[in-house]
Amino acid sequence: MAMTITEKILAAHCGRDRVEPGDLIEASVDLVLGNDITAPIAIKEFNELGIDRVFDPGKIALIPDHFTPNKDIQSAQQVKVLRDFARAQGILHFYDVGRVGVEHALLPELGLVRPGMLIVGADSHTCTYGALGAFSTGVGSTDMAAAMATGKAWFKVPESMMFVFKGTLRPYVSGKDLILHTIGDIGVDGALYRAMEFSGDAISGLSVEGRLTMANMAVEAGGKNGIFAADGKTIEYVKSRSTCGFQAYESDPLANYAEVREYDASRIEPLVAYPHLPENTKPARESGVLIDQVVIGSCTNGRIEDLREAAAVLRGRTVHRDVRLIVIPATQEIYRQAMKEGLFDVFIDAQGVVSAPTCGPCLGGHMGILAEGEKCVATTNRNFVGRMGHPKSEVYLANPAVAAASAVLGRIAHPDELQ
Repeated sequence: MAMTITEKILAAHCGRDRVEPGDLIEASVDLVLGNDITAPIAIKEFNELGIDRVFDPGKIALIPDHFTPNKDIQSAQQVKVLRDFARAQGILHFYDVGRVGVEHALLPELGLVRPGMLIVGADSHTCTYGALGAFSTGVGSTDMAAAMATGKAWFKVPESMMFVFKGTLRPYVSGKDLILHTIGDIGVDGALYRAMEFSGDAISGLSVEGRLTMANMAVEAGGKNGIFAADGKTIEYVKSRSTCGFQAYESDPLANYAEVREYDASRIEPLVAYPHLPENTKPARESGVLIDQVVIGSCTNGRIEDLREAAAVLRGRTVHRDVRLIVIPATQEIYRQAMKEGLFDVFIDAQGVVSAPTCGPCLGGHMGILAEGEKCVATTNRNFVGRMGHPKSEVYLANPAVAAASAVLGRIAHPDELQ
């Protein structure tokens, strides 16, 4: 019987020839992820299990990226829990300050994500890795503890939805806009516990970075995972990062989908998601909302392609005097590359500030907290109430080019308004 990519990966990891949506399975995991918020809880649960050793110290990644460099005593204590556990267990993939980056940018960059893998992470945006043809999903800290102990996790096999994007993208339209368009169409619960599979010639033309952004936000539509078939671009990216072998899957032509939606990508404009849900999308050119801050970074748009797009808009321009611009490269490698290309000069000349890699402002942790009544355009992935600071502040989600243009004009704007 025909299967989707998601079904094939899950079947391969539970030792069965085939699975169907609704099946309850126990599957072997290839990688278990935790960060400085979720892993301390998982480590406590792991210790209470009375098990001495993790199942495989080479298949666990501990990434302290949310409050590092540590912003206070509590965050220092949190990271110390990870550091001590990693040393005691011989965890191979523990990355401290100076080596750390935003987890969902760092793991693909390190070659730890490959097509056909099954990855669980105690972070909702673990679904990012579907961009490389892996099944990956967020789990709770207790499930992370169990996975670290046994190397297994249980799943209900999800139904799959297919999203087909046809046509050529307009200028300034990116993967961020495609996924915002999708969420705006189906709503934040439109793919509840379903696999979101993306295809079409517009997707083939999209960069790996753009696909990582799209898969990252599958959870914002309620998706269990987001996934792309591994094409030539994916294979080239993975082989440039890893020498390990992998099994790439693609869906069978007659695979069963709960729903198929087709979009004309050439009609999609740069979008903005208004507070307080990612589904509240509007064209950027129709906005004009006055803003106080812009954040360019995070696991959606802190990659080198994103910084280049922002710099192209900002070059030779100055940030509006009433706006604060914060730029955050997602990893040390991206930081170095951006510096090498002179992008930091562009941001600093524009009177923006550049931060070390961190998730800080995205979740209201540090490096850009909003006061009451303030409004921020962010390239992050979530704009819930109080997400970036005061409960009466507002976050508007957008792509890097829109964020940069908005920083210059002091209001949400389409980049071509600067021409």
